Amino acid sequence: MPILMPASPSFANSSERVVWEALRDQLASSDLLVANLRLSDRDQDYECDLVVAFADAGVVVVEVKGSSVRCDGGTWWIRRNGKDVVIDPVGQARKAQYALRTYVCGDPRWGSRGYVRWAHAVVLPYTPVDDAFGLPDARRWQVAGTADLARLATFLRSIALEQVNDKALLTVDDVLAVRDILHGRMLPQRDLIGEAAEREDIADRLTQQQAVVLDAIRLLHRVEIRGGAGSGKTWLAIEQARRLTKQGKRVALTCYSRGLAAWMQRRVATFSRKERPAYVGTFHGLGREWGAPEGSDLDSNFWEVEMPALMVSLGREQPPGRLFDALVVDEAQDFADAWWPAALAALREEDGGLYVFSDEGQRVFSRFGGAPPDLVPIVLDHNLRNTRQIAMTFEGLAPIRMRIGDLDGPDVELVACRPVDALDVADDQVDKLMDAGWRAADIAVLATGGRHPEQIARQEAGQEAYWASFWDDEQVFYGHVLGFKGLERNAVVLAINETEPRERSRERLYVGLSRARDQLIVCGDPAYIATVGGTAVLRRLQGE
Repeated sequence: MPILMPASPSFANSSERVVWEALRDQLASSDLLVANLRLSDRDQDYECDLVVAFADAGVVVVEVKGSSVRCDGGTWWIRRNGKDVVIDPVGQARKAQYALRTYVCGDPRWGSRGYVRWAHAVVLPYTPVDDAFGLPDARRWQVAGTADLARLATFLRSIALEQVNDKALLTVDDVLAVRDILHGRMLPQRDLIGEAAEREDIADRLTQQQAVVLDAIRLLHRVEIRGGAGSGKTWLAIEQARRLTKQGKRVALTCYSRGLAAWMQRRVATFSRKERPAYVGTFHGLGREWGAPEGSDLDSNFWEVEMPALMVSLGREQPPGRLFDALVVDEAQDFADAWWPAALAALREEDGGLYVFSDEGQRVFSRFGGAPPDLVPIVLDHNLRNTRQIAMTFEGLAPIRMRIGDLDGPDVELVACRPVDALDVADDQVDKLMDAGWRAADIAVLATGGRHPEQIARQEAGQEAYWASFWDDEQVFYGHVLGFKGLERNAVVLAINETEPRERSRERLYVGLSRARDQLIVCGDPAYIATVGGTAVLRRLQGE
């Protein structure tokens, strides 16, 4: 499916919908399809029925006319309300094309791209167009009729592709720039908290609509739901655990991260007693409930190898009443292969329910593993949680192509600095955010390399006390991208303080960029960002 603006347009007549649906089904995923675009300048208003930006050709503005259209002696006519009315579809398309080109190329975000190929066309979905048709200002290759609908994307693409001039072909980055420009720019921020609350309400409503996925899998008991950042996976995992519990099943809801487990515990605590899963916590915490030793945070082999092996034998020793009918695993990409036998040991039956939620792009730990092979895969491809500005910064890092929503927010900021200065620069940005109106509880500072001194100090009081600070209304939260997966904040200052790329640096960048809902400030070396994330990510952060 191409990039759609908007995702579900409404149309004044069936002819426009027929053409839009044909293009939606035929265009490539890197192409852009815009419907019902209105433009204004000082002279007049313009309307583009459809605009298509082909990633390997150019931009084509399309005028659509319905039935009862004819051309007589160079004059176009259409039958309306029992009368023949003169129309000028070619002139409409041409003027709209020029107006749109002026608007796009005049935007600062178009930058130094220069001239690319622009064209216009007329589509008559209910009118046959003879191959011999032709006018001085409307050649046959510019006017598509009924017989051309089956190959309409190819028809329109060739108009731009076969231009004989020195103008450049559109690239994928050019298409994304057109999309960004057509979204417009926000008015200056006035009430950050109020606007963020409104966006959160919209995001919550959209996320809840994802529950249709759970309706679709209600007859399946072994499922892996995959999705990129912001697709609502954690909400779905908790909701699935709630539904299964309400059905009378004994359910375990688990993950690897202590922070995410603490968040899920607080969320589940708001449910009625009959909807609360029997266990909510970390994977390793389940082993401790079975009698495994505590272990030391400094002994990675214990957590990676010894504890999972011990959990397999401990699980077999548990009475049926302590085991589970279903296991729900969030952020499952964190699980190593050796952990899955331990996880499955928690089930009463060998074929008990297993619901796995994962994002391969957030595999930030140096352990490798995959979910059991007998799971039915379901893909979530719509970003619901981040503003459009934030989602665009990491869309190229996601493991699947994500559809970006319409939540509009402040521009993302990049503060260039050396890695060794990133944490100090991040602290300065926190002050600016609070001066702008954000509250301490709205802000998180995340590091990609060494931990912030404030995080180190808080963790010395123990992990429980440290994660309690996540809900402290009076404090900014200081964390690391490794422990913040599945969590989010209204405003995030990301300190890219790794001195050189290493294993999983790309995944760490992806996690860090995707943790902010509304406001994102990145402090780091542009050259490092380009090396790890690619030039497209850097250009997004620079506002290009």
